[in-house]
Amino acid sequence: MTPTIRPALPDPPRASRWPARAVALLLASLAGAGNAWAQQAVDAQDSTPRAGSSTASAASTINAAAAPTARTPFRIELIAPAPLDAWLLRHAELERLRTLPDLGDTELERLLLTAPADLRQLLASQGYFSPRITIERTGSIDAKDAKNSTGATAAPALVRIEVEPGPLAQVADWQILLSGPVLDDPAAAEQRAALQEGWKLTEGRVFTQQDWDDAKQAALRALSRLRYPEARITHSLADIDPDRHQAHLRLELDSGPAYRFGPLQVQGSERYQPETIQRLVRLAGVEPGLDYDERLLQAAQQRLLDSGDFESAFVRLDTSADPAAAPVQASVREAKQQKLVIGVGASTDSGARLSLEHLHRRVPGLDWRAATKLQLERDTRTLNGALDSPIDERGWRWNLAAQLQRQQDGPLVTSSQQLRAGRSQGGRQLERQLYAQYDRASTQDPALAVQDDAAASLSAHYGWTRRAFDDLYNPTRGQGLALELGAGLTLAQRQPYLRARARWQAYRPAFESSDRPSRWALRLEGGTVWSRDGDNVPATQRFLAGGEGSVRGYGLREIGVPRAQGGVDPGLLLTIASLEWQRPVWIDGRRSDWETALFVDAGAVANHSRALSPQIGIGMGLRYRSPVGPLQVDLAYGVERQALRLHMSVGFAF
Repeated sequence: MTPTIRPALPDPPRASRWPARAVALLLASLAGAGNAWAQQAVDAQDSTPRAGSSTASAASTINAAAAPTARTPFRIELIAPAPLDAWLLRHAELERLRTLPDLGDTELERLLLTAPADLRQLLASQGYFSPRITIERTGSIDAKDAKNSTGATAAPALVRIEVEPGPLAQVADWQILLSGPVLDDPAAAEQRAALQEGWKLTEGRVFTQQDWDDAKQAALRALSRLRYPEARITHSLADIDPDRHQAHLRLELDSGPAYRFGPLQVQGSERYQPETIQRLVRLAGVEPGLDYDERLLQAAQQRLLDSGDFESAFVRLDTSADPAAAPVQASVREAKQQKLVIGVGASTDSGARLSLEHLHRRVPGLDWRAATKLQLERDTRTLNGALDSPIDERGWRWNLAAQLQRQQDGPLVTSSQQLRAGRSQGGRQLERQLYAQYDRASTQDPALAVQDDAAASLSAHYGWTRRAFDDLYNPTRGQGLALELGAGLTLAQRQPYLRARARWQAYRPAFESSDRPSRWALRLEGGTVWSRDGDNVPATQRFLAGGEGSVRGYGLREIGVPRAQGGVDPGLLLTIASLEWQRPVWIDGRRSDWETALFVDAGAVANHSRALSPQIGIGMGLRYRSPVGPLQVDLAYGVERQALRLHMSVGFAF
């Protein structure tokens, strides 16, 4: 007989306690020596029982209330291994009904009769199927205000519950049985094997209701997201043997027919040509005749959204049609043709920021997209404009851009102009650029009335970026690599030069044996300019370092080649390395959206390799996982500057 199991419900967050505990965990993790204390503090208040740990813990007593009140006619004393005790008390039906103000002795007796069954269901959801439960009652609710023979108030009503959970049930055997076309389809051989290999509740694993539900849904998803979108669970059984503490699992899946992509049907297109939508969907890999793949539909939907032409987009398969050629339906809601955005912001590196941006998605007569932006910051003034053509059959588009900028770094002011023309191929995972560029830049020190000669150049560049992160907004695993190669000619002295730059960023698990996983965040960056006379290369083609995303503990673009008159010049060589340990904060036994970080950054800028002298920054930080990306607050100490600096940023970009 299969017992009825009620899955455990998650606790609501405790708003009154988490800020203080998050700060305590942050200080403990950053101190290093206090790490063990932080672990004990969390475990002591852990409210979610962990399979395999309860039976080894010493029993503890949990009191629901120190004394009964008008709102709580009796109190509960529960004895069970921690942390199972607090969890049972929180979810027990008896605890929920304890607050009834008009509860009497008769009603309490009825509750005590059903309490063991309720507790057994709760324990079964956590893998305990042979518990011993003892319930004793002392005192009376009806006599809580009465006096005894000595004149003292009668003892309040007390319900004492003692729970011995017994051994955890383990999976003895499991079966996944398939029916439908998936059984005989040679193309589905890997899919059938993946179903078996991906099953998590294997022999010897602790059985819980939540794990059983998760395993069933994972198996169904693995079958339905490729070829068989109509797959369903036809039968499932968890046969529990409480005497042997074993679970025998059986899951039956019907694949339904195999589907292939058919013609694309576009809905909602008015101003923009349906051919553009069809082109974006094809570029995502959705082609008529291919096997149904949910990931391709998701990629097509994301491409439509990333194009910027649509406020919403949905791409799905019409499963009511012929499975051999089921139509793909793309439903879109077009964005407004023009948009004006006024932005206000601030950062520790750039100070206050005000921006004004205008976007025209289809310029009349040209059908290109035009964007113009004016941005004013504490040390930088920028005006730029760009024109982008519609995407072609291979995913490329033409680009034209121009920029005027005035930038102050310490006592130096750099004025630059830039023109660019080329082509780009964009995507969430892969980006490529090929363009020609004109640069002109001059640097002056207003206090000394000293101005360098303006340097100008023509150059050709190729850029390549590959992202393989698990999440492009809040990555926790994966890596990204960006490469840029360029060749140019200075216009005054006609000196050729070569330019190269590379960036790499990765997230790797740290201390995987720990039950509280953390990760390493690694970042490397390097750049070089080869030229016989580097001073003639425009400043915008050379390198500076410092600030958030570079070397923390130093100001934005503060690291460069020192000038005799003060300040720094951009250099021909750049090296940056960063190592960061990111550790999630656990609150009430659950992983929160907060993280702590310890980091060390190092960077150097010079004109010759022998002059490279790393500038080091060390510090600690706090992270919050928001929907738009991580909110980062870092306090860094610049070793060479011997000063603390605060850095704040929102979002992730690579």
